[in-house]
Amino acid sequence: MIDLQFGLAPLFLLLIFLVVASIKILREYERGVIFLLGRFWKVKGPGLVIVIPGIQQMVKVDLRVVTMDVPSQDVISRDNVSVKVNAIVFFRVVDPEKAIIQVENFLMATSQLAQTTLRAVLGKHELDEMLAERERLNLDVQQILDAQTDSWGIKVANVEIKHIDLNESMVRAIARQAEAERERRAKVIHAEGEKQAAQSLLEAAQMLSREPAAMQLRYLQTLTQVAGDKSSTLVFPVPVDLLGKLMRQDGGHARE
Repeated sequence: MIDLQFGLAPLFLLLIFLVVASIKILREYERGVIFLLGRFWKVKGPGLVIVIPGIQQMVKVDLRVVTMDVPSQDVISRDNVSVKVNAIVFFRVVDPEKAIIQVENFLMATSQLAQTTLRAVLGKHELDEMLAERERLNLDVQQILDAQTDSWGIKVANVEIKHIDLNESMVRAIARQAEAERERRAKVIHAEGEKQAAQSLLEAAQMLSREPAAMQLRYLQTLTQVAGDKSSTLVFPVPVDLLGKLMRQDGGHARE
């Protein structure tokens, strides 16, 4: 009887070990891809999962959003400017079965695909577009990545270009270009102001030419304004027609 008990004890311990080894706990954001004798069986989780040791194997997959930093890439723009660009890719697994079966390492594959896509997309644009239209470029890269990783069960939610680094000579060239653009705008604004001022003077001259009395009043008003300044002596010519009218008026008063 004692020998029988000693013989059953190892079997009992082995049974306990198998039961404990078969129990798996998956968190809310985890899923388990179960293989039965090497063939895909089903996706389980979250919670308590039973995996028969030696017969079934389980691969955990994290469903949370992954923040992947894309290393700096040397990109030659369409106008032959060499820049270094790095970005961040936000993605998550939406189909654990495809993420494990269709690709060997979906994290590495997504990283490599993001690097090549970033170079390909930015290389089609000029430097000014890279600097000014970053939102549109982010969307272009995100759509291409999302379409190519769909067969891997991955959803690319967003792509953000972090930095576009230029060499010192290109930075100086851009600064000179910006300064030249500001000078051009200043000259255009000044020319527009001169044009508007000339147009206003022309309209005023045309109005005064149609009304001689208004011209005389304007002339007298100018004389009054200048006469108020006693710091200097000014000589103003008097129009002959104005002087003639004044003399005729004085002659008329004398005859009266």
